[in-house]
Amino acid sequence: MSYKAWVVAVDMGYGHQRAAHPLRHLSPTGQVINANNYQGIPSHDLKIWKRTRSFYEFVSRLTNLPLIGNWLFNQYDKLQAIPEFYPRRDLSKPSFQIREMYKWIKEGWGKDLVNYLNQEDIPLITSFFTVAFFAEEHGFKNDIYTIICDSDISRSWVAYNPAHSRIKYLAPCRRVVERLKLYGVKESNIFLTGFPLPEENLGGINLSKLRGDVAERLINLDPEKRYRKKYSETLKHFLKDIKIEAKHNHPLTLTFAVGGAGAQKILADDILLSLKKKILANEINFNLVAGTRNDVYRYFHERIKEAGLTKAYERNLNILFDMHKEDYFKRFNECLRTTDVLWTKPSELVFYSALGLPIVTAPPIGSQEVFNKTWLKTIGAGIFQDNPRCTNEWLFDWVESGWLAEAAMSGFLDGRQFGVQNIIDVVYHGVKRPDEDDKLTEF
Repeated sequence: MSYKAWVVAVDMGYGHQRAAHPLRHLSPTGQVINANNYQGIPSHDLKIWKRTRSFYEFVSRLTNLPLIGNWLFNQYDKLQAIPEFYPRRDLSKPSFQIREMYKWIKEGWGKDLVNYLNQEDIPLITSFFTVAFFAEEHGFKNDIYTIICDSDISRSWVAYNPAHSRIKYLAPCRRVVERLKLYGVKESNIFLTGFPLPEENLGGINLSKLRGDVAERLINLDPEKRYRKKYSETLKHFLKDIKIEAKHNHPLTLTFAVGGAGAQKILADDILLSLKKKILANEINFNLVAGTRNDVYRYFHERIKEAGLTKAYERNLNILFDMHKEDYFKRFNECLRTTDVLWTKPSELVFYSALGLPIVTAPPIGSQEVFNKTWLKTIGAGIFQDNPRCTNEWLFDWVESGWLAEAAMSGFLDGRQFGVQNIIDVVYHGVKRPDEDDKLTEF
């Protein structure tokens, strides 16, 4: 059966497009539409989006400013902060951000996009809340679904009048489900699907690729076999190809990824210098992910040169960069299959812990990332970075102890791998509780 839906994101950072990318096959065009730069977008709409994106990137980079950077960012972040969850209470009152957004929508913002989407009577799946508001306010004629990209969310994700809204939410975790209820969303419009992970990293309903990748990864993450021997029966139960006694045959592979605004690229300076001896001795493979930002690519390239690591470049030291996001996502997903440890800020990538990837978290940027960091720690799949200047010490201590192997399995066992299929089941098959079947099965 052929399923069709409009898949719409925004070109603002990576998170919203990363969430939409695994669903691109549903689109009539085979591609994700970006609401802020599609062909034919009216100049009035484009101006609003450009102002929003520029401000977003400027604010994200404030933390790099010495002395006052963090203070300035925190002042901004208070405007979009996620309120404390407890005590449970009515949080449905629209925020200042929502009220302003709806003023622009009432003036016609987004109407052109909705008119275009209404040319086909198919559902809308969007990873950005504003697009869902466009659709509802400007008369989109089919169902509206919103993919949520974080483990907790601000009030800005929910419509002005949530009790009367027809927007349906695809939640990545239980905390989001409960948060949506506090914001006044009807329970019938909330579905716990999990985050949509890349199918090319899974290997079908039996997760054949993923199980093989995790089995191989654990050998590198547990060289002393501390974890594998202690939990041998669990590993045999869930990982068909696990080799309890095997030794690793390639160096530990670390991947360091910065966000779309490139805000934490300077962390690479200390990491490179700390790992220099191990890189030159081929004791570690190190991937620096520049994404689609040429400035970050140039920065990494210059730092490699300054650190005296040119000899290792493109041998066991690599920069992942592509001009186009579709190609970048594809290359990044491929890179993750051979990655043993992912080091990144706690963005939407926290949900990639379900791929059996232990995540070392860089400092969070924004309220939602603080909650993402907490969620990742709660499920045992992530550890906050120690001093980057001492990476060569603590990273290998964590490997020797088996901590990172344990984090890898915690993410694999407690994460949700079936987000794409669950979303399809909700949108096209009317499944109300996709989470009930969202479980790993034994062999």
